[in-house]
Amino acid sequence: MKISSRFSVAVHILALLAVDKGFHNTSEWIAGSVNTNPVIIRRVIGKLKKVGLVNVRPGTGGAYLTKGLDEITLLDIYRAVEVVKEENLFSFHEQPNPKCPVGANIQCVLELNLIRAQLAMEDVLAKVTMQQLVAGLIEKIDSD
Repeated sequence: MKISSRFSVAVHILALLAVDKGFHNTSEWIAGSVNTNPVIIRRVIGKLKKVGLVNVRPGTGGAYLTKGLDEITLLDIYRAVEVVKEENLFSFHEQPNPKCPVGANIQCVLELNLIRAQLAMEDVLAKVTMQQLVAGLIEKIDSD
C-alpha cells in the first residue's frame, strides 16, 4: 500500500498556480498538466479550498492561490488533502491472534516506533515551503 497520490497532485496543482499565474487555471487545464481526469483535480482543489489555500472563480474562472507561497508548507498540503485518515499514517491489521505471543504483543511494541517515524516525516514536511519548492522548480525549468 502507498500513501495516496492526492498529496503529490495537490503540490503539483499549487506549483502550477504559482508558476502560471496568468493562465486560465481551470480543472481541465490543470488536469492536462497532471495528466489525470478533471474530476480528480476538482476534488483535490475542493480540499485545498476548504483549508483556505486556494479559491475558485465562479463559472469557468479557474483556481488561484489565496496565501503566499512562503505561508504554505508541505505539511499544510499533506493535512489538507487528508492523505492519512484519523491522523495515523500507519495502521495495524485487525485482530491478530491473541493466543500467539507475537500476535498478542506486536502492536504495543511497534506503535511507538511508527509514531516516531510519522512525526519525523511531518517535521520534514513542515520545514519545506511552497516558495522553496517552486524556486527549485523554476530553476529546473530554466536549466532544461
